Amino acid sequence: MTSPELAKGFCQDVAALQNLGIKVVVVHGGGPQISAMLKKVGVETRFEGGMRVSSSEVVDIAEMVLCGSVNKQIASSVCSAGGRAIGLSGRDDSLLQCTKQENKDGYDLEFVGKVESVNTKLLESILDLGITPVVSPIGTGIDEESNVAYNVNADAAAGRIAGELKASRVLFLTDIAGVLDKEMKLLRNLTVKQIDELIDDETITGGMIPKVTFATSAVELGVGSAFITDGRIPHALLTQVLSSGNSDSEGGTIVTI
Repeated sequence: MTSPELAKGFCQDVAALQNLGIKVVVVHGGGPQISAMLKKVGVETRFEGGMRVSSSEVVDIAEMVLCGSVNKQIASSVCSAGGRAIGLSGRDDSLLQCTKQENKDGYDLEFVGKVESVNTKLLESILDLGITPVVSPIGTGIDEESNVAYNVNADAAAGRIAGELKASRVLFLTDIAGVLDKEMKLLRNLTVKQIDELIDDETITGGMIPKVTFATSAVELGVGSAFITDGRIPHALLTQVLSSGNSDSEGGTIVTI
């Protein structure tokens, strides 16, 4: 969210969809807030392949910011808008079980997690109560690493959660119009094959790479459709859901098999 007004509108959309009987799971990030706190406490960080390299110190700060601040703000705002929401960390009841994420280019991302499984029973039980789970993407290790915290890319977490829930759709909000070509024109519809080609020729770069990658993973896991949506548009969530994925709706890129 690029402004308090957009964040408020998003939470109003979640409440409105909930009141229409549509089950929603919110998975949020908080990159700017994490970066601001890291700068404040003097901890250096860098990105490789669109992913934040996460030392144990970075993960501690990310967990503090995401779980202690951003998560509760979103859950509270949904409730204030007339909905019901509860904030969760991916470490709660082993919601996001992770192993160390390996970077294909050989970079050591340290404590960046790859989601191996999702505690869908927890999410389904909350959804069945008419409550929206709001998930912070801090995951937990598995077995002997169960006390290890992992920083998980929010788009990765959202795509995997959507896939394991067999959601009808997953929406990834971004701060640009959607996936753009090299002339900065919006690409409305993309297939998995086209996305691979656009990454190879460096049309898709930086932080958009994980977004499209996890959108692709979601549809391959059985999600009905994936949308990379312009979150700068007021009520983008409500617009996309009620448009039933019409590619003529304002903003965004639709990803299909």
